[in-house]
Amino acid sequence: MIIGRCIGEISLLEVDFISNSMPQVGEYVSIKYDGKNVLGMIENLVRGNVALNSEIYDVDDIETITKVSGNDLYVKGKVRLLGDVDDNLKLPRIPAPPGTPITKADDELLKKVFNLKNPLKLGTLVNQSDVEVNVDVNSIMNRHLAILAMTGAGKSNTVSVLIDGLLKYNAPVFVFDMHGEYVDATFTNGEVNVIEPVINPIYMSFSEIKNLANIKGSAHIQERYFRKAFNEAREVISSGGSSSKDFLEIIFTILENWYNDENSSSNEKTKIMDVMNKVDDLREKYENLFNINKGNILGTIKIGKANVLDLSQADESTAEVLVSHIMRNSLQYRKNAVHKTSNKTLDFPVFYILEEAHILAPNKRDSNSKFWIQRVAREGRKFGLGLCLVSQSPKTVDHDALSQMNNMIILRLVEPEDQRHVQSASESLSGDLVKQLPSLNVGEAILTGLMTNVPTLVKIDEFNGRRHGGDLDIVSMLDNFKEDEAEEIKKQEEYILNLGYDY
Repeated sequence: MIIGRCIGEISLLEVDFISNSMPQVGEYVSIKYDGKNVLGMIENLVRGNVALNSEIYDVDDIETITKVSGNDLYVKGKVRLLGDVDDNLKLPRIPAPPGTPITKADDELLKKVFNLKNPLKLGTLVNQSDVEVNVDVNSIMNRHLAILAMTGAGKSNTVSVLIDGLLKYNAPVFVFDMHGEYVDATFTNGEVNVIEPVINPIYMSFSEIKNLANIKGSAHIQERYFRKAFNEAREVISSGGSSSKDFLEIIFTILENWYNDENSSSNEKTKIMDVMNKVDDLREKYENLFNINKGNILGTIKIGKANVLDLSQADESTAEVLVSHIMRNSLQYRKNAVHKTSNKTLDFPVFYILEEAHILAPNKRDSNSKFWIQRVAREGRKFGLGLCLVSQSPKTVDHDALSQMNNMIILRLVEPEDQRHVQSASESLSGDLVKQLPSLNVGEAILTGLMTNVPTLVKIDEFNGRRHGGDLDIVSMLDNFKEDEAEEIKKQEEYILNLGYDY
């Protein structure tokens, strides 16, 4: 069915057209010429009336002209050219002639476009619900992904659908679960492996713990004492010389013994006390983070499971430590595996999903977690490490890390600054597509990047498994609270009556 014809000067990238009917933004069309079958997407539409131009200034004139011209309306639009369907979606080198018919792309053509080698079904086309939208698993895991949306737009549901789809391929998915949404989740294609947010300091580098203790690089004497105590504490642990689970307590005890040594000078005692105070602060801040009886946290990751690190009870600083530790060591272990020097820890690829990416990789603040997220974003694909950054505040996500996400699932975004930040980080998100973001319904998204052959407007499937999250039923919660309160008052009255008091 012809929906319009090309007009004006036509380029190799886009086509203006005019139509007597009303197609829809996001709809796919076909333009056939010179033996080519070029697929395009409608990105912009306007409706007008030739008789009612912008030079009319009297409302009564408009009413009169409308009565005469009736429904003599036209539709103008812009089609973004995506490529020749018969030539692996390569853009043609010859523009279409003006007047070339534009037809709606049929379902069979689109099914061919979305037929991928390693498909993961995310949903269906918004405008053609019988056409499934698949993305390529290899491209997601190799080239990273960002899932961005305002609160309540369907972000968590999208993450759940993605996880379930990856588990079908036996992929080891690792979720930094900031709100405990996935701890008790049920997936069709795999189970959840809950990982305790605890680090064995044996697997930490000296520089990691030194940074946590806030010992500056210029504090050479403090660093010397801390390094000596750190190394001695590791020897104590390796020899089984302490029953304590607290690595920092062992370090503190070592420092305390030095301080109480009668051979220590007053100047040495002062320096040792400075380090003791910093270790004390470190113990107070991260008291539940370290446990010398735990194994390597990376050794708990299981293939074919949703490995969930429960950070719901951890504060932001603890979460940052865990993220930087895991990202840093993952990169090193995967390098070892690729270069055949691995000790069997993490000798398989992993796909990391980072919820609340704007906290873990902030745009205007430096942190260790941000540094290692950037490193994995730049280098991870060479070693089988994939990243997915998830955020409801795109403008506050680090631009460098976001720009390394070669795939994006963008749900509804209303704030202009969020839109600009996302567009500047994406090569394939056009200005016309950005304009569609505020009008997306819940669960609708724009897909761009290497995981899909063409930019796509998709209705994400509804996740059928169980997970926490979503909007709370505040009214029911308050009703239940009121009922519980009334029941408690009733019990107190009965108790007093049973005691025989008259009140």
